[in-house]
Amino acid sequence: MAALLVNGETAGTTVATTMQIAALAGIAVFATGGIGGVHRGAEETFDISADLEELSRTPVAVVCAGAKSILDIGKTLEVLETNGVPVVGYGTEDFPAFWARKSGHKVDHRFDDLAEIARLVAIQTDLNMGGVLVANPIPEADELDAAQIEGRIAQAVADAEQAGVSRKAVTPYLLQRIFELTEGRSLKANIALVENNAKVAAGIAVALAERHATKPPLRRA
Repeated sequence: MAALLVNGETAGTTVATTMQIAALAGIAVFATGGIGGVHRGAEETFDISADLEELSRTPVAVVCAGAKSILDIGKTLEVLETNGVPVVGYGTEDFPAFWARKSGHKVDHRFDDLAEIARLVAIQTDLNMGGVLVANPIPEADELDAAQIEGRIAQAVADAEQAGVSRKAVTPYLLQRIFELTEGRSLKANIALVENNAKVAAGIAVALAERHATKPPLRRA
């Protein structure tokens, strides 16, 4: 970020950097598509997104449709647990897999009320315990078949390895390749899940604002 500012350049931001910016601006919650995480084959490449560590230290709630399906979701959740990040499912006990509603892994806690999630976020911030990950599944009407998308992901990963793609170029390459392999259906699903996440994030933000408005001021001794 500092290098970009010095050079007067522009760029898209990862979840990690967006969290940092949000915290500096006093924004308590934001929506994204899916978080970064532990890449498949990370035991050899050590390719792990900075999103996971940032969630452990920056007091911002991130609403997402889970982790991108191109990742190793089991290992991603393990790293989140190691870093003490609460993973909350909105209306679900299953951690979503971006284009699919279920990944086969469980969230830490399920909440069906946005006001309760807002309360959790407020307490987490008061305790100075870092961020909160809110997992919000893609709407049923928009999800892709889990088995089919897994096949496309496997093909995209193989193509990336053959092309020698690595480091920060991996995710953009895989998303573009999956777009091609699904004939654009992945992009349609992306748009639907981001819109759904924005609605949930807005609901949490409103509940947080109402909570702050009614919270009694601290009394001075």
